[in-house]
Amino acid sequence: MKAFKVLALFCLLFLYSADSQAQKKMAVRFAFLTDLHISDVLTNAEDLELSVEDLNSISNLSFVIFGGDITEFGSDEEISRAHAIISKLKVPWYIVGGNHDSKWSESGCNTFKDVFGYEWFDIEAGGIRILGCNSGPNMRMAPALVPRDAVLWLDSLTRSIPPATPVVFINHYPLDDAMLNYTTILDYLSRVNVQFAMCGHGHNNRTFSYKVPGSPNTAVTPVIRGVMGRSNLRAGKGSNGYNIIDIDQTTGNITFTERSGGKTLAPWHTLKMLTPPPAIKTTTLFNYQDDSDIGSGAVIDGNRIFWANANGVIKAFDVPSSSASPAELKNLHPAWTFKTGGKIFSTPAIAGGSLVVGSSDTHIYNLDIKSGKLIWKYKATKSVLASPTIHNGVVYIGASDGIFRAIDLKTGKLVWEFKDVKGFVESKAWVDDSGVYFGTWGSMLYALSPKDGSLLWNWTNHKGRGLSPAAVWPVKANGKIFVATPERMTHAIDGTSGTELWRARGGRESVGLSPDATILYIKTMQDTVFAYRTDVNFTTTATPAASSVTQASPSSAAQTLVPLTDKSLRKWTSHTGYGYEIAPSAITSAYGYVFIPTDKGNIFVLNEADGSVAGIIRFSGALINHILPTGNRQILVSSMDGRVALLKLE
Repeated sequence: MKAFKVLALFCLLFLYSADSQAQKKMAVRFAFLTDLHISDVLTNAEDLELSVEDLNSISNLSFVIFGGDITEFGSDEEISRAHAIISKLKVPWYIVGGNHDSKWSESGCNTFKDVFGYEWFDIEAGGIRILGCNSGPNMRMAPALVPRDAVLWLDSLTRSIPPATPVVFINHYPLDDAMLNYTTILDYLSRVNVQFAMCGHGHNNRTFSYKVPGSPNTAVTPVIRGVMGRSNLRAGKGSNGYNIIDIDQTTGNITFTERSGGKTLAPWHTLKMLTPPPAIKTTTLFNYQDDSDIGSGAVIDGNRIFWANANGVIKAFDVPSSSASPAELKNLHPAWTFKTGGKIFSTPAIAGGSLVVGSSDTHIYNLDIKSGKLIWKYKATKSVLASPTIHNGVVYIGASDGIFRAIDLKTGKLVWEFKDVKGFVESKAWVDDSGVYFGTWGSMLYALSPKDGSLLWNWTNHKGRGLSPAAVWPVKANGKIFVATPERMTHAIDGTSGTELWRARGGRESVGLSPDATILYIKTMQDTVFAYRTDVNFTTTATPAASSVTQASPSSAAQTLVPLTDKSLRKWTSHTGYGYEIAPSAITSAYGYVFIPTDKGNIFVLNEADGSVAGIIRFSGALINHILPTGNRQILVSSMDGRVALLKLE
């Protein structure tokens, strides 16, 4: 019995110890002091003495960070005095220099390094990496600059930190255009899971959103969150003070609280911790960097890939064999090229050995996919920016001249034309045996007969040209046409009558269907993707229509607004974390995944079943034009900055 009690006591102590260690790992609390400006002004040193004394009275503080401008002129005497006061701290402390420490340094910036022992630091606390480095200018008057050796250190370090590890970055300056090499620093930081970048310099509590420059390194969000801390000086504040930062990894909350004159104020800023999705592992089967922008999707036929660039050149490349050497993979040569007379923003379509594409030189081209030779070209009267759809041997395509055309694929002869298009067409029409459906920059959505081009109906949201259903590629499922418009609304329209059946808040221009067409995917402008069922109807009391429809046989139009709480239509909602997002590119799905294109070059991959984020493909530094599933777990992707790649999901 005694042995049992001893064993039980040991287990309780072990569990308590383990729980205590877990809590220590999950919660990190540190103080941030900046802009001390130790000089011959006695109150500045006195303010630091008061803050150090106050910090020593706080029992649960992990460490202290000093964020630069420790001194006024970087003199040896000022540095020595600051070090003497800071050394009274009972907890570990870390320090970086600012412009006042480096510009007027009588030692040429040597004393700061000699006294404090380093010019950058990398520490770990509770599983969080905290990185800090000095900021110049060193001796020469100029805007702020992270010294070159610190840049190289940061470059190397951010390549080695695991992507999921939370990181905090410390520098004296904000990461904006006040710092000459801020874009480089943001680029390197975007490789890792940066929670926030902390700075001083401005002497006030303030927040920032640093936009990361377009780069293949761009991480989960298009911004790095920045926080500036107040000066420790009493000047303009009433008393000395600093910030306490609490990072609670259990709740995911980051809290910034000012402590002024020994009193803790209410938290002035909070953040949620970022958890990046894992990178999706892929094998690159084909990769090419074009010498021009690409504003359209790539297509594939067999082993040959095709695309058109903004210089008006159509290119065909063969996918290298699996035995190709690294040198061969880097030195790819086109099977053929074809130059048009204008820029191309039209995604090619392939059928029957032909490639069809529109050009801003006012022509529609049909090329032989084997040789690249011209089969025929058809002239419009203005640019042809729209993408063709080929159905039953007929090419369906809009243009900027107010005419939508159907052209025989083999002969290039006009089958029919619809001349009453309001606004120009840039999208790709959905075509089946029942109708031809496309939107325009005239606030219109048209349904035409595929046989003779007669008007079946048209629909408008009455929201003006800028909110037209024009960039969206319409999709059709279960007798309904689905579009999203820039008014941030999704619309379900009866394919036969043109009557709006329902609408829902959210979306802009990016939509797509599941492989079986039972689910509609909608990308919103902020972090979220919705999945709606297409095989059920939403029924509730109809409200007066804000949209209207014109038909050969007019009928009344009605619409219903789907509430955010609806579960009859909405299958799932996914909060992905892609940030602010406006790419109009279509959503595609295959292999149990939903592929979400973004305007920052990332592809978010969601699980089709529940919308959970499976991972991210960091493809490029610009808008993803299209993600084309090609079978065998492969996707063909092009981006606005000219990259084309065939990737195999592992």
